Amino acid sequence: MNDNAMISILTIVLSLMIVICVVLLITLIILKVRDWKNKNVTKKSNDITTYQNKNKNKNKEKTKQTETTTYSKQSIFDFMEFEKVEDNMIIQKEMKKYLMVVECQGINYDLMSRVEKVSVEEGFQQFLNTLRHPIQIYIQARTVNLEGCIVKYKEKVKEIEEKYNKMSYEYKRMKEQDIVYTKQDLDRYFYELTKQKNLLEYGKDIIANTEKMSLNQNILNRKYFIIIPYYVEDANKYDKEEMKNIAFSELYTKSQSIIRALSACSVSGKILNSTQLLELLYMAYNRDDAEIYGLKTASKAQYDSLYSTSQDVFERKIQALDEEIREKAIDLANEKIEQVKSRKQEIAEEKEENMEDLVKKMAELFLNQNKKYVGQEVADQAIKELKQEEGGESNEEIQKPKRGRKRKQQ
Repeated sequence: MNDNAMISILTIVLSLMIVICVVLLITLIILKVRDWKNKNVTKKSNDITTYQNKNKNKNKEKTKQTETTTYSKQSIFDFMEFEKVEDNMIIQKEMKKYLMVVECQGINYDLMSRVEKVSVEEGFQQFLNTLRHPIQIYIQARTVNLEGCIVKYKEKVKEIEEKYNKMSYEYKRMKEQDIVYTKQDLDRYFYELTKQKNLLEYGKDIIANTEKMSLNQNILNRKYFIIIPYYVEDANKYDKEEMKNIAFSELYTKSQSIIRALSACSVSGKILNSTQLLELLYMAYNRDDAEIYGLKTASKAQYDSLYSTSQDVFERKIQALDEEIREKAIDLANEKIEQVKSRKQEIAEEKEENMEDLVKKMAELFLNQNKKYVGQEVADQAIKELKQEEGGESNEEIQKPKRGRKRKQQ
């Protein structure tokens, strides 16, 4: 029975092994067939891509040849949102869309009384109800450039200083001629002279304060604009000049109606001319570099520099990261320097506290090293005396608190 059981078990195991081998062979055959199919597909796709790349290269060579011949300034304007600025209008979409901009002067709503606030709100409601066409409200934050104000202040202060110098010279001359001028005349003139002096000092203080303010580049001024669009219908019926005139008349009437409606809520407005529109666009596209280059350089460059002066976003990010890395490196270096200084300070303080012990140990070391020259007995005696002095000091230190305890007990 035992032999038959063993034989049956072995047969079962062998049959299982055969089945597993057959399954593995089938899977290998399937995988090889799939690999062969994939290789054929990839070959075909590579052939197709090479053929396409050849065609693309041919097309690129053709386009390069055409680009070299047809490149002009007009190709720059294809990347812009507007084509040109003319007759106080922004022209877009092949002279089919026109924009006119109204600048609004804001009011300080918080400082108004309750009645004035209600009247402003009612006026704004009337403005919204009278609108029969779409508008866009645009707010632009500009950095305040105080250089022009400083130059004007300096010119005025210079005039005041010249007048003060003349008056002071005249006052000295009047004092020298006491017979001609009375005391009242002198006092009156001195009063005018002090007024002029105070005015001069006040002007110099204003210049100093404005120069300090100009160092801070975070002074911003908000400007509010209403953009009014106009779309030309049936553009094929009209010439360019006729289209422009129609758009201008329509936009001008709409802008004037908006200005009148805004006056009901105490907001004044004006239509921007061409140069002001260019300044608006220049500030919108070049926020960081507008103070460096200005609108004059853009006008000299035929307005192409409106879009060439602005820096790439990633370049700004790289510069900001470099500055941050530099600042952090400087801070880390300063911290390490302070740590090294503190360690040295601790070592110096420890040496200063243990000065006497270190001196005695150093003296004992010198005596041990120079026993041959000094003499064995002399060196040993000197070392004993050093040790006795150390022991005496320690005994005195131990006895001092004992005396204090006895007095407390008494």
